[in-house]
Amino acid sequence: MLTVKQHELLCFINDRLNETGVSPSFEEMKDALDLKSKSGVHRLISALEERSFIRRLPNRARALEIVKLPDAVKAKTKPGKSADVVTLKPKTALPPVANDVLEIPLHGRIAAGLPIEAMEGQTSLSVPAALLGPGEHYALEVSGDSMVEAGILDGDYALVRKADTARDGEIVVALVDESEATLKFFRREGTMVRLDPANRAYDPQRYKPNQIRIQGKLAGLLRRY
Repeated sequence: MLTVKQHELLCFINDRLNETGVSPSFEEMKDALDLKSKSGVHRLISALEERSFIRRLPNRARALEIVKLPDAVKAKTKPGKSADVVTLKPKTALPPVANDVLEIPLHGRIAAGLPIEAMEGQTSLSVPAALLGPGEHYALEVSGDSMVEAGILDGDYALVRKADTARDGEIVVALVDESEATLKFFRREGTMVRLDPANRAYDPQRYKPNQIRIQGKLAGLLRRY
């Protein structure tokens, strides 16, 4: 059995998903249930998730999926059906709406100049879904000016699609000697790997292939003003 508040929240989320296809915000849930703080919403969401009534969709902000509903909510059941809950068939995934937002990991700063340490801890960054394509992504804050002629400025957020290989001419995140990372154009030069800047004030960097590990390809940029 659900508590009154759990039942109310489940109904509210279900109604909103049916109306708009988008989960309500925690602020909207708080107001709808007349709660004093969003911490109460978090507790209710966790309780519904533990009992498998809802599911959180990974790497997406405000993304909840209804897994099952009590009979009292799912009124349109077949005659004679007396189960306590009705399990819903998974819906066909819809393409992200224009204002859909994804949460992707934000891994520290990356050099667009000489290599510096990257992957300094982990937080997250909210990114419009329209900026990302298929695959798994993460973000890095750009430090330096060696990629300015490619439109990549100091302080930008590089949106990176995870990959471990690259073609000549692609902008990659390259880990150098397993300790430092840089954002550069990737090129092969004989038996060496060349990382090219996009700023004539900087020289290309050349490494042996075993010194370089590709960690992703540039998929987009996010700039804050």
